[in-house]
Amino acid sequence: MSTRGTNFPHQWLANNQSGMISADVLSIAEFIQELFADAKSFGISSTELEEDTGSIYQALLDAIVHHEGGAPE
Repeated sequence: MSTRGTNFPHQWLANNQSGMISADVLSIAEFIQELFADAKSFGISSTELEEDTGSIYQALLDAIVHHEGGAPE
């Protein structure tokens, strides 16, 4: 596990969450591609991101649910 692999998705979500408020499945897939591309530009691989975070898809989905005030399942 790496600190940067753990911190990057959290920081990225904080910076981009407002654009995800009413995201659908296709939008989430696009956000994931953006996150991976941004991470790659910092030398962080998708494997490094998911070592500690787990599923990036699930992390984005959770961020959207929590932002809208919904309860996680």
